[in-house]
Amino acid sequence: MVRPTLSTDSSAPASISADVLVLGVRPGSDGAPATIATPATTPFSALDGIDLAAIGATGAKDQLVRIPAVGVDAQGIALIGLGSGTDAAALRSAAGSAVRQLPLASSIVLALPTDTTELVDAALEGAALGAYSFTRHKGAGTTGPGRGDQQVTVLAPSAAADATVRPAIVGDAATLVRDLVNTAAGDLGPADVADVARAQAEGLPLTVEVLDETALEEQGFGGILGVGRGSERPPRLVVVRYAPESATKHLALVGKGITFDSGGLSLKPAASMLGMKTDMTGAATVLAATVAAARLGLDVRVTAWLCLAENMPSGSATRPGDVLTLKNGKTVEVTNTDAEGRLVLGDGMAAASLEQPDAIVDVATLTGAQVVALGDRTTGLMGSDDLVAQVRAVAGAVAEPIWPMPLPEELDARLASEVADMVNATVGNPAGGMLLAGKFLERFVGEGIPWAHLDIAGPSENKGGGYGWLGKGATAAMVRTLISLAEELQAK
Repeated sequence: MVRPTLSTDSSAPASISADVLVLGVRPGSDGAPATIATPATTPFSALDGIDLAAIGATGAKDQLVRIPAVGVDAQGIALIGLGSGTDAAALRSAAGSAVRQLPLASSIVLALPTDTTELVDAALEGAALGAYSFTRHKGAGTTGPGRGDQQVTVLAPSAAADATVRPAIVGDAATLVRDLVNTAAGDLGPADVADVARAQAEGLPLTVEVLDETALEEQGFGGILGVGRGSERPPRLVVVRYAPESATKHLALVGKGITFDSGGLSLKPAASMLGMKTDMTGAATVLAATVAAARLGLDVRVTAWLCLAENMPSGSATRPGDVLTLKNGKTVEVTNTDAEGRLVLGDGMAAASLEQPDAIVDVATLTGAQVVALGDRTTGLMGSDDLVAQVRAVAGAVAEPIWPMPLPEELDARLASEVADMVNATVGNPAGGMLLAGKFLERFVGEGIPWAHLDIAGPSENKGGGYGWLGKGATAAMVRTLISLAEELQAK
C-alpha cells in the first residue's frame, strides 16, 4: 500500500520547505483573468507579478501548471485549478488532483483556501485519495520511477495533530477497495478474499466468519453455491462483524463478490469478459467500510456479508433452466447464468435479514443497464423510500454522484416462472434491466427492514483519463458514502 503521510501546518506558504508548493487558481468571471486563491494561513504575494494568462493557468478544474520557485523555500511551485466551486467537494477534488499529478514529489505543501475545519478535512482526504498507486503486477519491464512515499502537508489556520486521523482512515479504505479490485482475478479467488478479510481484522475489534462450500451447503446458501459450482476455486461467504457493546443501531452491508465473471455457461463475448475481475467490487467495498468503522471506533454495529464466487463454465456449472433454492427458501429458475450477482446477493440479504438490522445496504456491479441509464460516474439507487432519501443525502454530502431509480410493480410479472418461485432474468427483454434486478433483490429483504440497493456497475471503474483524485482503474465508489452512513446512524 502506497500511503502518504498527512499533516497540517499553520505556517506561511513561502516559509515551508518542500519539493512542491501547490497554490490554487480560481478562474475569472465575465472575462476577468484567473487569480491565485488566498491560502488559509496568510496572503501570498510572491507571484503578484506573474501573468497567469501568459503561462496558461486558467483555473480550470484539474489543470496543473508547474513554474519555477519564486520567493519561496519550496523547490518548485504548482498551480492547481480549483474550478468554480468553493465547497468541500471542490477542495477535495483539487487537492487530490494535485497530488495525483505530482507522483514524483516526495513532499508536497497544499496552500489552498482551506480556512475552515471542513475544508481542511476535505483537502486531507483528497490528498490521501490522490496518492494512490497500484504496483502489484509491475515487473522487470516497468520503465521509469513509480510513486513513492509522500509527505503531504495541508496549510490550515491552526494545526491539529488529530486532523489527519479520519482522512487517513478513509483513504486507506479506498485503497483497500482499489487494491483488491485492481488485482488480477488469477491471484484473487474467493478464498483469497477471505484471507484478506482475516488480515484486515487483525488488531481491530472485528470478528471474521468464513463459510466454505460444505458450510454453505449445510446452511442453505443455494445461490452462492450455484454460481460458484463451475469453478475449481469454490465459493465462500465471509461475514465480518463490528459490534461495540454500547451500539444501539445495526447496519448490514451486503456485497457482490464475483471474483471473475465469465458469464458461466451463458458465456460473455470476449470483449465483455475483459475486466470482469472488477465484479467483486461490492464485496471489497463493504469489507473496507466495516474495517473503517472499526478503526474510527464508531458507536454503531456494522456487519459485512461478502458473497464470494467465481462464475465459470465447466461440466459442473449451473445450467440455464436449473432451479436453485436460496437462503430464505425461495426458488429461482436460472434463465441466464450471467445474471449471477443477484443470486449471491439474494443469499446474503436473506441471511442479513435474519438478524433484523436497522438497515440493509447492498452494493454490486450488477447490471450493464445501469451504465446505459446513468453512465460511468453515477450510481443507481433503489429501495425503501426513507433509506433511499438518507443514502442519497449522505452521498451528496461526500460528493459521490448517485441517482434514485424506481421499482415499478409491473416488473413483478416478468419475474414469474412456470417451474419455480421466480426467474433470475428475462432473456431477450432488456427493458428496465437495472430495475428488474432491483425487483428481484427486493424479494430477499426481511419484512419491515429498510433497504437500499447500490448498482455501481459504471462508477466502480474509471476507464478513461484521470480527473479529480481518480486515476485509471478501480475507483472505490460508494465506500465513503457507506462510512458516512455508518457515522450518521451512530448519531441517531
